[in-house]
Amino acid sequence: MGLVVQKFGGTSVADAERILQVCQRIEHTVSQGERVVVVVSAMGKTTDSLIDLARAVAGECPNPREMDLLLATGEQVTTALVSMALQARGQAAIALTGREAGIITEPHHQRARIVRIDISRIKAELEQGKVVVVTGFQGITPSGEVTTLGRGGSDTSAVALAAALHADRCEIYTDVPGILTTDPRLVPQASLLAEITAAEMLELASLGAKVLHPRAVEIARNFAVPLVVRSSWSDAPGTKILSPNGARGDLHALEVSRLVDGIHIDRSQAKVALLGVPDRPGIAAQLFSALAAEGILVDLIVQSIQHPRNYNDIAFTVPRAALDHALRLCRDLHQTETIVADGAISIVSISGVGIVGRPAIPAQMFSALGQHDINIEMIATSETKVSCVIAEQDSDRALRALGEIFQLEPTPALIPSVEAPSVRGVALDQNQTRLAVLNVPDRPGVAAQILQSLADKGIPLDMIIQSEPAQGVNNIAFTIKTTDRYEAERTLQQTGQAVMVDTDVAKLSIVGLGMAQAKGIAARMFQALAERDINIEMIATSEIKVSCIIRQSRAVEALQAVHQAFALNGSQEIPIERS
Repeated sequence: MGLVVQKFGGTSVADAERILQVCQRIEHTVSQGERVVVVVSAMGKTTDSLIDLARAVAGECPNPREMDLLLATGEQVTTALVSMALQARGQAAIALTGREAGIITEPHHQRARIVRIDISRIKAELEQGKVVVVTGFQGITPSGEVTTLGRGGSDTSAVALAAALHADRCEIYTDVPGILTTDPRLVPQASLLAEITAAEMLELASLGAKVLHPRAVEIARNFAVPLVVRSSWSDAPGTKILSPNGARGDLHALEVSRLVDGIHIDRSQAKVALLGVPDRPGIAAQLFSALAAEGILVDLIVQSIQHPRNYNDIAFTVPRAALDHALRLCRDLHQTETIVADGAISIVSISGVGIVGRPAIPAQMFSALGQHDINIEMIATSETKVSCVIAEQDSDRALRALGEIFQLEPTPALIPSVEAPSVRGVALDQNQTRLAVLNVPDRPGVAAQILQSLADKGIPLDMIIQSEPAQGVNNIAFTIKTTDRYEAERTLQQTGQAVMVDTDVAKLSIVGLGMAQAKGIAARMFQALAERDINIEMIATSEIKVSCIIRQSRAVEALQAVHQAFALNGSQEIPIERS
């Protein structure tokens, strides 16, 4: 007999009728000879209602411990109802809380990560022929305190259980038919993907795609869990999440094992920086379209925050052999009087699915480089990678410094398959605030000190961009979730630096594993925005992602334009079930 973990979200169990429909699906799976573990979320908007109640009696900042006790009840209600419904239909079943299911977490209320799962109780119940219904989103600390895993935690619970139980597959049931090329609520013609790699899914999930939580993808990738996302309302096969072969995770440190699994160095690149470029729509499109037309493959792209007088800087890297050609093209465009080139640079990077949501990791990297007197010339980040441009002469010291701090040897960088789609999906995150620390001294260790202050407060950073230095200073800009805005602003002000805050921004991103092998992908994105007269205010890239900061008011229009530019629209609208 096989073993399947099935997770049903809040929409799928929103009322009694839908709970009975879920039970029919569970029974069908059992009839196929499978043993089944079910993970459920709270019904409908229950969690939101509980949060509103807490704030009504305790203000905006209720005690985290008591909040966990409160919020954990939502999933317990659903678990009991699903188990009772199965029993009433003649199917043996038992409901287990996080404690009873053996889900042990860190002692961090409202954001706990799973350390390990004692599967003995679940295995014993399965051996008696029962469907085991487990509360998602919750666990207990070693001392017995109830904890919750944060929003989206039921996805994490389900995939973690699948990993611990060595399940044959984990099925995530939701209100859409699988993973789509973008949000169907904003682009009704979004296309359904038959499959997507875990690396691509992790980027999309972290960028605001709400179908699957990034922590769940992280676990699936680390433990090679066969994962599929399906609709609760049809028998369609959904979307497979493809993980690398071979489990590298540690079941005794399930979400808290090695967070960085690669250190890379690229000594083949040269840097070009255009300083004082006019800040208007179409500039980036013109520049990178010209480079693509000449067959020049651009790697990192960084566009910094605006300078006074509506100018900004655009820096990028190209193969050293193409440096002279790229410089001639830039000069021919006459976009700026100042072009800086450097053929003696290296790009040093760290990678790992554990980087997502962990602000201390980039801070550790920057601190290690600063402690070895290595200056950072450019910074570009993605959800799974942090890259820094440094002087080539510092390469060996940088590798030693990062190897010591992360206990790793340098590894070859990912080389995506040339057959992989250049763009798999487009994501829009409208819950972003941009902060910029101005006039930061351009010397080793300063960026680390600033970002470490935020890491100490547990504030995750998203895009991190460091501008080209001018007169011994530069600007460091980054985006965070809007909910962290005030805490981040207070923290930065305590460093004594000048801080600029902008809440009227959104982040638009394209993701695709084949992007690294294709020329002109960023240019196509920029051109689609230019044709709509949409200005790009920041740019950051990785091998499989390009992200732009734009105005909030143009965000949906920009998403639709870019989605169409890459021919991702399907032939029919995607149906969406709502509670």
